[in-house]
Amino acid sequence: MIRDLAGVEQCAAVVRLQAAVWGEASDIVPASLLAVSARRGGILLGAFDDGGEDGDPVGFVWSLPARRDGGWTQWSHMLGVLPAARGRGLGMALKLAQRERALAQGLDLIEWTFDPLQARNAHLNLTRLGCVASSYVENAYGSLEGPLFSGTPTDRLVAEWWIRRPHVERRVAAEQDAAAGRRAFTARAAGVADAHPLIVTRPDGRWAAPEDVVPPTSRRATIAVPAAFSEMQTADQALALEWRLAVRRAFQAAFAGGYQAVDFFFDRQTGDGRYLLARDA
Repeated sequence: MIRDLAGVEQCAAVVRLQAAVWGEASDIVPASLLAVSARRGGILLGAFDDGGEDGDPVGFVWSLPARRDGGWTQWSHMLGVLPAARGRGLGMALKLAQRERALAQGLDLIEWTFDPLQARNAHLNLTRLGCVASSYVENAYGSLEGPLFSGTPTDRLVAEWWIRRPHVERRVAAEQDAAAGRRAFTARAAGVADAHPLIVTRPDGRWAAPEDVVPPTSRRATIAVPAAFSEMQTADQALALEWRLAVRRAFQAAFAGGYQAVDFFFDRQTGDGRYLLARDA
């Protein structure tokens, strides 16, 4: 069950949820700010166990009113689900409910940042939700605490979710079909076979290592990311930094050349993936 949150007590529950998801030392947003934003155009939603009207939410999403190119948008700052509640589709349900609220406000765009080296997040954002990305931010949040952030700069891609476009509507419809037990089909961009990799890798134990970054030359290109990057940051920080810098160079070169990240291919068996970039998106 997804419900709107607004009151101080509900926002205090979201504070507790932040601590449970990311740790007490994380950059927790206070209840006072959550409550003010919810009363003034922000979107704050909680996911509750089925039938649960009482008790704390097990997941939440929060976005703020924002401006881009002279128009209003929503900036989605946080999405979190308790570890015990993951694997039930709550993250997707929260994002779809957030989209409905933004559509009701007459908006076209929701944006947020995500780590380009977290393959599962890229799969959610680009493959399932239909986001695109054309902006890369170096060390967006500085040094943060916790295993998700150790050892490398907090570089981020900016996800652009154009919630009214046919491409997004098709991806959302596919998710709804899958949730209802109907066969879902996700259309892929044409020209995938012509895409060439921008990061050349070499074998290096458990994970491949980036050997070289080459400039894009055709209409389509791919950028590979390794599996289990959070584990890599703990087990081999030097290799994690190699990957961070190689992915940074590849995206910055592609975006400077007019490319846009339009899709993501996720290998569920290995956990790694590839971004698909197009110059004529």
